[in-house]
Amino acid sequence: MSQPTTLSIRRPDDWHVHLRDGPMLAACAVHTARQFARGIIMPNLVPPVTKVAEAADYRDRIRRAIPAGLTFEPLMTCYLTDSADAAELVRGKREGVWVAAKLYPAHATTNSAHGVTSIDQIASALEAMETAGMPLLVHGEVTDPEVDIFDREAVFLDKVLAPLLQRHQGLKVVLEHITTRDGVQFVEAHPDRLGGTITPHHLSYNRNAIFKGGIRPHFYCLPIAKREEHRLALRRAATSGHPAFFLGTDTAPHTADTKECACGCAGVFNAPVAMQVYAQVFMEESALDKLEAFASLNGPRFYGLPANEERITLRAQPLEAPERIEVPGGNKNVVVFQPDTPVGWSF
Repeated sequence: MSQPTTLSIRRPDDWHVHLRDGPMLAACAVHTARQFARGIIMPNLVPPVTKVAEAADYRDRIRRAIPAGLTFEPLMTCYLTDSADAAELVRGKREGVWVAAKLYPAHATTNSAHGVTSIDQIASALEAMETAGMPLLVHGEVTDPEVDIFDREAVFLDKVLAPLLQRHQGLKVVLEHITTRDGVQFVEAHPDRLGGTITPHHLSYNRNAIFKGGIRPHFYCLPIAKREEHRLALRRAATSGHPAFFLGTDTAPHTADTKECACGCAGVFNAPVAMQVYAQVFMEESALDKLEAFASLNGPRFYGLPANEERITLRAQPLEAPERIEVPGGNKNVVVFQPDTPVGWSF
């Protein structure tokens, strides 16, 4: 069967996006807004976004960074700390500032030093969120240095997330940026309460690619890519049509100098190529008819929001994307993610 020359779907949303702040926000926001109508904005700024007023101010800065002619709605999240204020969480949800709250285990990833050290520390916050209908978004890794980095997601599911779901049975949870077959199976086992986002880069390469020909820092992210069997499980989940899985790019820009150094930052900047790479994956899996559900329908359904009426069109043409984007105010740039295998879609 011949492949289509164009693909039209409802405009998608990005349910996991890092836009940063300041000059980086000015450089990167436009690339997300060109493809997506809405985005769940990660709160791991320096300092983190823990107050309603801080989230509202950050939302305003994002809106100002979007060029005229583009429409994009930032959906804000609260950064949970051990001292998370239940009343503040509920107020932010009630006032329409916060859509969800984010759990970073302390020191799990970029700017997570203020994260949660123990679920017991935030029990009252989780109870308030459960009552208010406020989803919990989790970076699903343990940070115990005794646990191998490639096992940290699986251990988190067993040691942290399973007990959390048992303790807070009315709480909706998103397991973000799934990287393992274990994560896929865990979401499938809790479809009424649990959603799972999957990134374009975790669908595109396994852990071998990070070391292909040498250390490739722009393929390094957290959670780190896993074995091929896990990548294949992610592809099966994303393209299955299962309503619990939806799009979350986890686009995470860092300037090239902070990636290409002795202790490089974790993160892949994929915003300019996200939908093109997703389309390529779905085409390779003979599942282009499932792309709209994954990209445009399942996420809004989980969050109780309407699907977008506007449509986008992808063209079956070789990918055209910049290798780098410049960051204003200095001689800095961000490298754009490009898979090792060809991408035959343009946006």
